Amino acid sequence: MHAHVHSGINRGLERALRLGTGWLVLALLVLLPNISPAAGPAGKIIFHADSFTVSTPGQSPEGWTTVSRLSTFKPDFGVAEEPGLGGPGSLCISGAASQSASGCWRAEVKGIDPGRWYSIEAFFRTSGVPWPQRQTLARLYWLDSEGNRAAMPEYVPESGSEGEWRKVAATYRPPEKASAARIELFLSHCPQGTVWWDNITLKEVPEPPSRLVKVGAANCRPEGRKTNPDVADQFVPVIEQAGKLGCDILLLGETITLPARGNTPTMEKAEPVPGPITELFGGLARKYRMYIIAGLLENEHGVLYNTAALIDRQGRVAGKYRKVTLPLEDLEAGVTPGDNYPVFDTDFGRIGIVICYDIQFTEPCRALALQGAEIIFCPNWGSPFPVKGRAIENQVYIATSGYDIPTDIVDPEGKVIARADERHGVALAEIDLNRGIREAGFARKKQYLFRELRPDIPMPDLEK
Repeated sequence: MHAHVHSGINRGLERALRLGTGWLVLALLVLLPNISPAAGPAGKIIFHADSFTVSTPGQSPEGWTTVSRLSTFKPDFGVAEEPGLGGPGSLCISGAASQSASGCWRAEVKGIDPGRWYSIEAFFRTSGVPWPQRQTLARLYWLDSEGNRAAMPEYVPESGSEGEWRKVAATYRPPEKASAARIELFLSHCPQGTVWWDNITLKEVPEPPSRLVKVGAANCRPEGRKTNPDVADQFVPVIEQAGKLGCDILLLGETITLPARGNTPTMEKAEPVPGPITELFGGLARKYRMYIIAGLLENEHGVLYNTAALIDRQGRVAGKYRKVTLPLEDLEAGVTPGDNYPVFDTDFGRIGIVICYDIQFTEPCRALALQGAEIIFCPNWGSPFPVKGRAIENQVYIATSGYDIPTDIVDPEGKVIARADERHGVALAEIDLNRGIREAGFARKKQYLFRELRPDIPMPDLEK
């Protein structure tokens, strides 16, 4: 399977991150489905609402109530004849010209079994809502037999669209004491905005499967080599070792031709991508049916880039990332910086790549996480200290391949789950990328982190 490349952020990215411009919300919407994907197989429907009618204006449809967070500033609630999905009408909330107005439509569902799995799905449309990621919200509360909260609420992430209607969907296992669920559909802090909610479903579904991937990172510093082929050959044994261990994806170091041939980037140490080194590594990737990420000094039509090439299981170059934040020595050597942060869809999940100095800055990893990267790979010739922080603040796994620093795999809690201390060793960790579904506390960290971002507040423009 050829990896699909998404470069959702291009030349204006760094400025966009500072200013909080619109792409950020779009990126959030790409990310959130990866936190808790919607259920696949159909299950027993225990709640469904797609028809909303009232006999008297101001009434609530059967089974629904309205809730305002403040009694002094209330949104306007109603049942709209249009737009609608399926049956007649939809649940409508408007901002009532108040920045402080926040409220929801609420329905309660009895008969929840903590031993089962449930998926929730709802659709919404908006008008005059500039930041849907913050101002609209579908929330699922688990209640105990006394009607009290059994756990922290679930933020149901956006997961696709149907025409002008956007969908939120997720799969959850209720906490141990849950016996009922409360569905809440919000509009908040949006004076001129309106949201319509429709086609709301809660159903039992099968337990989601694990999504296991074996991630490897090589501790291999080439030495005493005179040519690029000589350098590349030195990586063959460690790639073979990883392949025999059943590795699904292996990370190699940064600009692998430099450590053994002098640290300064020069044209003689560079080569095209694809090129001879990717062809060599591609044969090994094909042999062991694994992905390989190799740091290379790339020569494209006489222009030098610090590049990481992604080679797929068929041995093809599936994509590449060019280092964006270059240190002074690279700039003085004539290396050209990259201008975007692409993500890559593999057969096990979405990944991203940063290179060395990139990880000193918050923007690169945040840009990848916002686009849905579940694992970030970092060929790293520099400081290891920011790695754990970047993993925690973005709730992603990070794999690093170092020459003179640790070669680690770090989980979203900042824990080192694999390390290769010995030269020519491989750090290997089997990761369940569906851990976020199966462990509620683990999932909520990411749900809350990205829901509560404030992209609507601009950062200072450093160019002023």
